[in-house]
Amino acid sequence: MAEFLVALTNYSFLQHALLAGLLASIAAGVVGTFVVVKRISLISGGIAHSILGGMGIAYYLGLSPTKGAVISAIVAAIIIGLVSLRARQHEDTVIGALWAIGMAVGVLFISRTPGYNVDLMTFLFGNILMVSVEDLILIGALDGIVLLVMVLFYKQFLAVAFDEQHARLRGLPVEFLYLLLLVLIALTVVILIKIVGLILVIALLTLPPAIAQHYAGNLAQMMVLAVGFGLLFNTTGLVVSYQWDLPTGATIVMVAGFAYLLSLIFRNLSFPMSHRQSH
Repeated sequence: MAEFLVALTNYSFLQHALLAGLLASIAAGVVGTFVVVKRISLISGGIAHSILGGMGIAYYLGLSPTKGAVISAIVAAIIIGLVSLRARQHEDTVIGALWAIGMAVGVLFISRTPGYNVDLMTFLFGNILMVSVEDLILIGALDGIVLLVMVLFYKQFLAVAFDEQHARLRGLPVEFLYLLLLVLIALTVVILIKIVGLILVIALLTLPPAIAQHYAGNLAQMMVLAVGFGLLFNTTGLVVSYQWDLPTGATIVMVAGFAYLLSLIFRNLSFPMSHRQSH
């Protein structure tokens, strides 16, 4: 740990990585809470993996892959959201199709890019150590958009998350709110791609809120705890990967996965005991 702290003061790439982890934790904790509560991780996974198509096309055209990711993420979110709302029986099929097509298109365009030299593994598994100042500005801007929309529509999102039918009876625009939530998920996924890549993004989006759910009394507490857990996992993963020279994205997710399993075991051991005592 001492070695990491010394390196942190000397190397800007570690400082950028730590700041990126903090910014990513904020969006992932807030938006991921709704993903867990509404149980839409499959939809989130479809959005995440379809993004590679937009990144590949942007890279082929000489544009920023991150901008391609933002556009393709929003488009995928709207398509999946509309299918989910209008044709639920085909939802899994459409998600799987977009998932596969997005990945395939991305690989094809990246491989056909003139002077092809991009490391596809960076897109798939991320590289938080390569985050630049420009990346931090973009991540911060996306974070700001996510938080602003969440603050403006928090009560409406809350109603839709827990009682969609009651929200309809109250006259809330449920379909619009659902699509807006998916767009926020799409933007959060783009943020997380820089941290852990496309393959592992859903783990970092869902595991911190899933752990927070074990200890939170309400949705607001769950969000705060999820942000805290996300920051803890990002920082711990960064330290461990630096000390042991491991892939950072995979290490972060491994830390989060072990934490979730330990929390689950602790919860299952504690609750039966308290249940027996109450009887």
